[in-house]
Amino acid sequence: MATGFNTLLRDSQGTKVQPVSVENFDLQGYAEYEAELLEKNKKFVEDKSGILVYRRVRADGVFYDKCRDYKESLALQLGALQTSMQYRADIANFLEPWYGIGYIAACFGAEYVWKAEQAPSVEPLFSTAAQILEADFKPIEQTPMGKYILEMITYFVEQTKGKIPISFCDIQAPLNMLSYLMPITDLFMEIYDDPDTVKAAANRVAELLVDFLKKQEEIIGDALVKPGHGFASSRVFKGAGMSDDNSIMIQAEDYQDLFQKADEKIGAAFGGTVYHSCGNWENKIDMVKQIKHMTSVDGAFSIETDPSPNDPFVFGEAFDGTGIVVNARAVGDAKTSFEAFRQIWRPQQKLIAVTYCEDPGEQEKLYRMLHELEEE
Repeated sequence: MATGFNTLLRDSQGTKVQPVSVENFDLQGYAEYEAELLEKNKKFVEDKSGILVYRRVRADGVFYDKCRDYKESLALQLGALQTSMQYRADIANFLEPWYGIGYIAACFGAEYVWKAEQAPSVEPLFSTAAQILEADFKPIEQTPMGKYILEMITYFVEQTKGKIPISFCDIQAPLNMLSYLMPITDLFMEIYDDPDTVKAAANRVAELLVDFLKKQEEIIGDALVKPGHGFASSRVFKGAGMSDDNSIMIQAEDYQDLFQKADEKIGAAFGGTVYHSCGNWENKIDMVKQIKHMTSVDGAFSIETDPSPNDPFVFGEAFDGTGIVVNARAVGDAKTSFEAFRQIWRPQQKLIAVTYCEDPGEQEKLYRMLHELEEE
């Protein structure tokens, strides 16, 4: 049974793994493993409903200070990929060039702040949206942070000979990106005081992001998997997986007026808009369903995953028959996780059950339960 959200864990969805050098990693073996799963992924994309199981393996430290050295990050992530093969699943894990989420601020001159054993952060440079539009800026790829991310991607591709799936870097939605450029309280005030300028600023950062993602796409090539980061990702899936956490703190009308088109611009460039927010975003479901090109949504559905999880029944009702994939994360044992997924599942639902069972045997049990549910 769920015991509650463990505040002592640095990453509730993390897995401790041993780093593995490229020389000691079976590139061909993993490529064959992924290729076998791709057939299931293709069928899921083509069908109107179905369940896929994904056992995410997040290597501890990669999404914190370990990203500072991309050689160490690759070794840890290869360790995660090797570990993931012990767990029964339908979707392969992938490499991610993760280097913080504040890289957009580098366009305007910001530098990362590194605190011990923490992910990099940025200090806001502006207090108004007008200041953002008036400021000099450069493309992300020309900034130190952007150059590092592209170097990381190149290193990952070269070291793995293009055989291993790789995603984009962590994609933040325009509203999130603006919160790295100015204090969030100031941004919320600007939404009321100067909405047109906020809208223009959101459009600017969206354009900068699209250009940067296209550069990544060129380097990754056929190894690219989508939507990326916290989403189950595959070479045959579509869309840009965006973190849009701040959207749950504003009125739906303000989001639709000021930020929706910027999100849609990013989604249209990469085959679909894909939405994520931490916490409970049940009251924003109708808003999210109206976003054009929406292909998938992500949410937490157990108390061990997030201290404020979503109600699985509500999401099951809302997305049944829409064709929008629900990427549902549930940390916990087989019984606890299955109950969440069972409440989401509907006959016309497209569900990706993201599991975190600690034991491969427990994972096997949950895997079978989920596909038996699909056949009922």
